Amino acid sequence: MKALLQRLYSDYGMPSRLCMYEKLVRAAHTAGFVQSSVRDFFDRARAGQLGAGKFIVHRHDIDTDLRTTRKLFELEKKHGIRSSYYFRLSTLDFGLMQEIEAYGSEASYHYEELAAFAKKHKLKDPALVRQRLPEIRAVFRNNFNWFERQLGRKIRTVASHGDFANRRLKLNNAEILADQQLREDLGIECEAYDAALLDHIGLYIADRPPPHYYCPASPFDMLDKHDRICLVTHPRQVETNWAENTKANLFRFYEAVTW
Repeated sequence: MKALLQRLYSDYGMPSRLCMYEKLVRAAHTAGFVQSSVRDFFDRARAGQLGAGKFIVHRHDIDTDLRTTRKLFELEKKHGIRSSYYFRLSTLDFGLMQEIEAYGSEASYHYEELAAFAKKHKLKDPALVRQRLPEIRAVFRNNFNWFERQLGRKIRTVASHGDFANRRLKLNNAEILADQQLREDLGIECEAYDAALLDHIGLYIADRPPPHYYCPASPFDMLDKHDRICLVTHPRQVETNWAENTKANLFRFYEAVTW
């Protein structure tokens, strides 16, 4: 019952946390942090240009709620910072994405073909899913190429989405990109969970529903303890959107029943 009440509060009763995000952006600026996209930070790391600088890598996973996504983007423009926005096929808004790119932030792909394939074909055995990886990678290749054409820009980094099917299967969507040839064919230089990126980051923080809000710690408490932080946020954890949350919850229930 407690978990259910917390979920209801998170989805329908939580006050907007946009002001807290703005407070964090200001605090990081005051503390001397460069606030960067995944792509820009990766480029600096690869070029050996991080030096003794302090960085917050802002990564937004757009699982739902384009309304709050727009608000986050407008807030970041107000403060002149850069970040990465990773969109699922179900949350694509190429107009917004092109605005994000034109501003200098990053709009890219939050992919989930492994989980989607498993659900579509009613596969619940991880071994059977792995046997179908060539087919899954072919679907990813087609989706990626279409996405890139629609965006009209080269996509260089991507981030895997975490679905309930991934948790049940204990398989990550990132297994798709264990194929180096696929990466080279598509020009994917970095997956957001690659060691080549994360080895340069001292602390990885992801937002959480209330009452915890962040895991493993609040970024406010870490600004004077770590010089390189990756902060992953989701619009759903920033502001409630009754319509979007209800739609997502119902679809999640449908998928769980039909899988």
